[in-house]
Amino acid sequence: MTPTEVVERRRRVLLDNDAQGFAGLFAADGVMEMPTAAPGAPGRIAGLDAITEFCRRTMPGVRVDALEHVAVHETGDPEVVIAETLTRATLLATGQSFTTPSIQVFRVRDGRIALFRTYVAPPTTQPAGETAS
Repeated sequence: MTPTEVVERRRRVLLDNDAQGFAGLFAADGVMEMPTAAPGAPGRIAGLDAITEFCRRTMPGVRVDALEHVAVHETGDPEVVIAETLTRATLLATGQSFTTPSIQVFRVRDGRIALFRTYVAPPTTQPAGETAS
């Protein structure tokens, strides 16, 4: 898969709430970096096993209702694409919906994510039970 195809595949597995499918897109030595992570959340996760465990623990608590690729930019480096996204999701424990934009950098080698770096803006929340629009 090309980097752009991997980014689209990632969008589909997240919409399916498929934690294993998302983790399975990473290379064995893949890295997730979240420089804007909330206090107490990891800023970096390295290795497929650690990424799989992180996804297994965190993804079941959140339902991704919509994930829009506002734009996907190819770069001068054939391994790198940058995605501008808008995510609408719901915290299942509370029913709280939120919307958050992000910029995501993907380095893809041999069809696998070698690096996923995401810069997420603070979410905009909606009352519990109200779907983000």
